Amino acid sequence: MKTGYTTGTCAAAAAKAATLALFRGQARAAIEVELPDGSQAVIPVEEVRSGPGWAEAAVRKDAGDDPDVTHGLLIKARVEPLPGEARAVDVIIRGGDGVGTVTRPGLAVPAGEPAINPVPRRMILGSVSQILDPGTGAMITISVPRGAEVAARTMNPRLGIIGGISILGTSGIVRPMSDQAWKDSLILQLDQALAAGHRYIILTPGKIGENASRRLFGAPVEAVAQMSNFAGFMLKGCAGRGFEGVILSGHHGKLVKVAAGVFETHSRLADARRETIAAHAAALGAPPEIVEALLEANTAEACLDILDSIGATAKVFLRLAERVSRRAEEYLSGQSPGAIPSVGAALLDLRGRALALDDRARDIARKAGWTAG
Repeated sequence: MKTGYTTGTCAAAAAKAATLALFRGQARAAIEVELPDGSQAVIPVEEVRSGPGWAEAAVRKDAGDDPDVTHGLLIKARVEPLPGEARAVDVIIRGGDGVGTVTRPGLAVPAGEPAINPVPRRMILGSVSQILDPGTGAMITISVPRGAEVAARTMNPRLGIIGGISILGTSGIVRPMSDQAWKDSLILQLDQALAAGHRYIILTPGKIGENASRRLFGAPVEAVAQMSNFAGFMLKGCAGRGFEGVILSGHHGKLVKVAAGVFETHSRLADARRETIAAHAAALGAPPEIVEALLEANTAEACLDILDSIGATAKVFLRLAERVSRRAEEYLSGQSPGAIPSVGAALLDLRGRALALDDRARDIARKAGWTAG
């Protein structure tokens, strides 16, 4: 499958193209950029414009065969000379329209700065410095038309990055169908929670679970992190960062998979929801016809009506919540060196109502100073 280039690589190429246009009078159709591993990439330049005291170049983001929401965006760089004489090459990098601004601590970029991560900054600086003569300074402004619109479909709003996308990339290359970029975004939430002083955290599959979990526990926004389908990855991230307690909270259709020992919960990999619910109902004495109905249910949510018919919903889901907690701690004991955080579970329905909270979840909430549902 075709690889692509990160927004950081595109920004570096655009900055180099604009610098060549301003300081050397050269408008190039392609730019060679050095990637973090020392290899070279040739990036097409879509447009170069210039005027008195400025030049601007644009590169169109090509993510290859990866389903990246930034694919096709224009990444622009505007270059202007710095006034006065610099003692050495002096480059200032700013964020323009469509580049987000960091508003919370815990990220690689300090609050108040444009969301241009350290590796892309080094790539931009390195690319521009190749062209500038000693004693010359330049102001580089990176902008992304439609960046604010596209950012709404990324993790940026959740991370407190407002106004646009982030300029990212550690390798400079986008590898198709990789989950790593998504995981990299999710794990930042843990760093933000630590920066805000939280030693206890709630992990939830998505936005609906996040809102419901905050209401249920009265937890602050920084103490609730979305984990998507990566329960195991995020649990290991919590253990590695020294969190003392973790509550897995969200729709039961996702979390009962963890009760079955499934720690990457996307349906393309595993779907044991009905079987897991049916097995635990059977263990608690549900009659065969109820077990069969659970196995044949269309959805995990439909299982609730079946269990309600015999008054067993609360009992079955409390057992499942306890199993979620136990399996999560067992998983961490085999995966993570050092101290293992206490893990509790809260299983919710589609309306965000709690079906069950186990004692571990209540204890973690109490220690964190939250309510216990």
